[in-house]
Amino acid sequence: MISQFLISAPYSNAGKTTVTLGLLRALRRKGHTVQPFKCGPDFIDPIHHQTAVGRDSINLDLYMMSPGHIRDQYRAYTADVDVAITEGVMGLFDGAVKSEGSTADLAKLLGLPVILILDARAMAYTAAPILFGLRHFDPDLHLAGVIFNFVDAEGHYQLLQEAAADAGVTALGYLPENPNIHIPSRHLGLDTTEAEAAIEAAANHIERYLDIDRFLHLTQPSIQPEPSVKKANNPTKSLTILIAKDSAFLFLYPENIRRLEELGSLQYFSPLKDTRLPENIDLIYLPGGYPELYLPELSANTPLLDALRSYAAKGGKILAECGGMMYLGNSITDSAGKPYEMAGIIEIRTTMEDQGFSLGYRTIPLPGGTARGHEFHYSRAIGAAPDVFLSPGILATYMHFYWGEDHRFLDHWLKT
Repeated sequence: MISQFLISAPYSNAGKTTVTLGLLRALRRKGHTVQPFKCGPDFIDPIHHQTAVGRDSINLDLYMMSPGHIRDQYRAYTADVDVAITEGVMGLFDGAVKSEGSTADLAKLLGLPVILILDARAMAYTAAPILFGLRHFDPDLHLAGVIFNFVDAEGHYQLLQEAAADAGVTALGYLPENPNIHIPSRHLGLDTTEAEAAIEAAANHIERYLDIDRFLHLTQPSIQPEPSVKKANNPTKSLTILIAKDSAFLFLYPENIRRLEELGSLQYFSPLKDTRLPENIDLIYLPGGYPELYLPELSANTPLLDALRSYAAKGGKILAECGGMMYLGNSITDSAGKPYEMAGIIEIRTTMEDQGFSLGYRTIPLPGGTARGHEFHYSRAIGAAPDVFLSPGILATYMHFYWGEDHRFLDHWLKT
């Protein structure tokens, strides 16, 4: 591996994602094989990472995963690459409790140097105490340097360079504001065409203003890690698993999929476009996504809804998370108050009216083991709804599961 580093900031919205995407694409242009990672449970940034470099971006999360599992994942996915870039989450030291589980904790666990993004559009020498505090707050953290974002004049950057030098932090350059770089809002779905244009613009911006080769030299490990090879997922069972994947259902952890590959063969289908189910399916997996953006299309696809009802009535197994659970319910009401009929397989109605916001890690005790994951949704259930719908045929919840490490609960349910 040539280089490995983690991109963070003192707070959200400083430009971490834009810089990460620009670097990923710019390094790919230079012929490097680049592996992206994302700190935390987020699905959106990893999808953009994949667009930028053509490789799955792997989530590394200190709540959903053990330290050993994270180390194993990192070694396996960096075994055949030149550069590894991890994008942080929120502020550098923001964790579930104080700094517990934060980006800083992940950087220390993996021994990654941190490149800080500092929004300096209304700042000069005040950057010095900010950088000094971030550098010295935790002596076990290696702050490799800082990029000053939203800096439109060379004279302004010279002031910031002086501040960084007085704080003992290496200044790695600056980026002016660029109106052509606009990453689509995570609350409005994923427009891949718009994202591609933004990634190209970000890469052009990075190449113009930053010395990428300096990044690689500065963050090259003094001791290269021992090679690690990803284990082949040889099926241990012969299940046939059908996975929903389209613009409405696209929140999938790659490691979850790899665990399913160990259970048998995988097929994919689109609840938006397909009108029938394949024969002899042992499990249907409906992940989360944006069903609320496609309510007319999903509701109008009555042949597929009928096929799902028939499959469930015959005892077929369905695993559903968040948007997938909403799709299994009786109806989803849009933000204007119009209801759309859905599968009617579980007794729940959801609505996008008076949108609240639910975010947080979740742990649900289930027969066979504990399910860990997180919730992130703007919809709400109408009337009473359990934390989890559990029967021999249905396992559905608002939570996005992570079973890439501990899948005992899933194995137990599949056996019932």
